[in-house]
Amino acid sequence: MSRTSLLDREVGRAMSALSAAAKRGLGDPALAELVMIRASQLNHCAFCLDMHLAIAREQGVSERQLDMLSGWEEAGDVFDGRERAALALTEAVTVLTDGFVPDEVYVEAGRRFAAAELAHLVALVTAVNSWNRVMVARRIPPGGYTP
Repeated sequence: MSRTSLLDREVGRAMSALSAAAKRGLGDPALAELVMIRASQLNHCAFCLDMHLAIAREQGVSERQLDMLSGWEEAGDVFDGRERAALALTEAVTVLTDGFVPDEVYVEAGRRFAAAELAHLVALVTAVNSWNRVMVARRIPPGGYTP
């Protein structure tokens, strides 16, 4: 199988279904894109960055938020409390340097999201991390996404 052959059709459908269900359950398309962009930044996935930045703009995410996303912790009021909690959880689930998500990060996300939303947020971060790993492993370059 060549690197340009992305995924087995069945696996691709399953991953796409997971991503779509997680986004729907989160209920905020702009926030979902911020989460997927941040995970893709951490994973150095150029394809996913290119795609999710385009989608975020379509969803009305401001250029200021997109510009400040990599420094969200220091960005002051550019991101609200819900966005900050989602981004902190995204980083904790994506990086897992200590082998777990810190309790304070999970508790704060739980304060900002209903239980079902939180479950979908974790699923979304898991899904985008899977896509990032596929794209990076297969060395899929940016520019292939068309809305």
